Amino acid sequence: FDHVRTRVAIWQNPWDSPQGSGYQIIQSLISIASGGLTGMGLGLGSPDIVPVAESDFIFSAIGEELGMLGCLAVLILLTAIIVRCLMVAKNARNTIESCVCVGVAAVLIFQTISNVGMCLFVMPVVGLTLPFFSYGGTALSIQLAEMGIVLSVSRQMKPTKAG
Repeated sequence: FDHVRTRVAIWQNPWDSPQGSGYQIIQSLISIASGGLTGMGLGLGSPDIVPVAESDFIFSAIGEELGMLGCLAVLILLTAIIVRCLMVAKNARNTIESCVCVGVAAVLIFQTISNVGMCLFVMPVVGLTLPFFSYGGTALSIQLAEMGIVLSVSRQMKPTKAG
């Protein structure tokens, strides 16, 4: 459990180890702050600010390259996917299908809040990916499988009244 204590201690004060364990958090904040409102431009961010930004700290790279507007666009897209999962859950044929869709939405909410929270120094770094944006084959494969299940439920939904 020493690594857990270290993560929490670094989260509480990353400036105790700015070249060690706190490096990623500090660089993440610098990256997001340097993006401003509109960012530096797609592909124009500094690769030296956040090392391995394509994995856990992709939100920081988005903030640097696309700015606050790009971050908002990413959050709006993820929110739209989550809302759609909940709408499918509401109109599912039975309780099991509804619970599965709500579970998928809950996983997406948890991963999004955790990833954005750790990039913004609100939560400790736990290594969760940003759904559909972070690099990594396993996480993306699981997320696509989850979406396939939700789509399967949506194809078999009970009919709704138009109007």
